[in-house]
Amino acid sequence: MTHADTQATIAHYLAHCGAEPGAGREQPEYLALSLRKRHELLQRTPALAAEWAAQYAQWSVHADSHYRCLTSTRPVDAPWFRLGVKDTVDVAGLPTRLGLRSYRHYPQRSAEALTFLDPRIALTSKVATTELNIAFGAGCRNPHFPTIDPSGSSTGSAVSVAAGLCDISLGTDVLGSVRWPASHCGMVGLRMTQKAASLAGVFPLSPRMDALGWVTRSADDLDLLLPLLGLEPLLGEQQPLKQRYRVAVLEHALDPALTSPAMLAMLGQARSALADLGMAPGEVAMPELWACRGDAWQLCARDAWLASAAWARRFDCELHWSTLSALKVGEGVSDSDYQRIHQRMDSIRAGIDAWFDAAQVDFVVFPMDPNRPFDKRNPQPGDSTIPSPADEGYSQKISFTPLASFSGLPAITVPICLSDDGKAPLAVQIMGRRDSERQLVDIAKRLQAVTGLLPTRRLQV
Repeated sequence: MTHADTQATIAHYLAHCGAEPGAGREQPEYLALSLRKRHELLQRTPALAAEWAAQYAQWSVHADSHYRCLTSTRPVDAPWFRLGVKDTVDVAGLPTRLGLRSYRHYPQRSAEALTFLDPRIALTSKVATTELNIAFGAGCRNPHFPTIDPSGSSTGSAVSVAAGLCDISLGTDVLGSVRWPASHCGMVGLRMTQKAASLAGVFPLSPRMDALGWVTRSADDLDLLLPLLGLEPLLGEQQPLKQRYRVAVLEHALDPALTSPAMLAMLGQARSALADLGMAPGEVAMPELWACRGDAWQLCARDAWLASAAWARRFDCELHWSTLSALKVGEGVSDSDYQRIHQRMDSIRAGIDAWFDAAQVDFVVFPMDPNRPFDKRNPQPGDSTIPSPADEGYSQKISFTPLASFSGLPAITVPICLSDDGKAPLAVQIMGRRDSERQLVDIAKRLQAVTGLLPTRRLQV
């Protein structure tokens, strides 16, 4: 075979190895509808489910080939809503790969959080994650903001929703693993209250900070689907909804030496929107919790390192260099520091309700990050997903996400506006009391009613 023959053979294969090149390359129109509108239409005309399923079948093969966020799928007959599940969460009948290239197991039972799904929600896919939750990259593409890295271990959860491949996706959030990719894709991401009882069937990274998280396109979508997820046994006694919530901005995040002008301007827009809702935020400090942001990263690193011996015996595969770099950070955390961090966490969590009472607030608001989302056209800063105290710019790298993680509190991220160049979504983060998930969805929904959803285009691949 000549060199020219080889090229022609490869070209022929590539031209015929995928889906039919014509139909289905444009996102179906129904996916642009809010889930509430789709639900109303399906209630009136249930036969639409089959019609939409046929459109989805054509779109999904093109979309996943391009955005690369699904790791396994299973056929479901005309579902009303599609649920994706991060590939560190067990689903009976589908492999759990944990982001590893050469590992999988087939769980006998699905995770506890998936036990009581309403029949209108069909679990249709597992979605991509980074290696063991701590490596760089999962190979996904950001659908609406292609230059922005959809970073975070729950990257597949955010990308699958942004691409219209899932209507809601379950992820896990240790130090922002749901909140980061959701915000970087212009989606809404909810981290739930940290509860060990909710994590059965979920791969543990840092057990005292691990939490379930959900991604949807909007707070209204999440508001519609939350009652259908069957989470009542996990939610506990929820904080009551209110006509007006007491809201305060975290004053530490207002430091211009820490937070960029773009993110401060975004926060100003969020404050104005809250004021329009009759909830003008004051300012509040959380000095004890603020001082623990670095401790949260150190705890996660040490937990991962302590577990790595068990991982090595079970997985028996070569780990990504960035996974090894993160484990190296954990190896450097001493036993005495590890014990001290646990003691600080105990103290913070024991006093957090009293802090909210004394501050007379329901929610604390701060930017998602000190800076706009990372642009993948520029070199990735650092060599580990877990910052080390010796790193340059450490105070910015440890960011704001550990505040909810270390205290065990729920938090929601809401996109507010675009960057000046229009290429990056800028998001705010709202942290509530324990068991305030319904309140968080409520205030996020009201906030988006004022700010609106970010402008997006109908996807074509």
